[in-house]
Amino acid sequence: MRKGRAPNPTCTENQGACVRIPCPFCGERDLSEFAYHGDASYRRPAPGTERAVSDFYEAVYLRANPAGPHTELWYHVSGCRSWIRVTRDTRTHEILASELAQQVEVR
Repeated sequence: MRKGRAPNPTCTENQGACVRIPCPFCGERDLSEFAYHGDASYRRPAPGTERAVSDFYEAVYLRANPAGPHTELWYHVSGCRSWIRVTRDTRTHEILASELAQQVEVR
C-alpha cells in the first residue's frame, strides 16, 4: 500500500505557485531541489579573544531576524551541486537575486 504525501508547505493554494530559485547553471528550479544553509552574511567570532564566550553567545542566541531583503546560502542538492547566494524578501518570500557563492566578495 502506498502512503499519501503531504502537500508542499511552500506552495500557496490561492496562487498555485511554488517557491522557485534561479540556479545560474540549471535555470529556475523548485525549492525542494535545494538545501538551506543559513545567513550568507554570518561570520563566526574569533575563538581566541577575551570576549569569545560572549561573542559566541550573541552569534548563536541573539541573531537578527530581519524583515525584508536578506542574503542566504543555498546548496543545489538535486542539480548541479553548486553553492548559491540568494537574496530573498523574508516578508513575501520573493527571490530578488541569485549568484554563485564563489563569485561573492567576502566582507
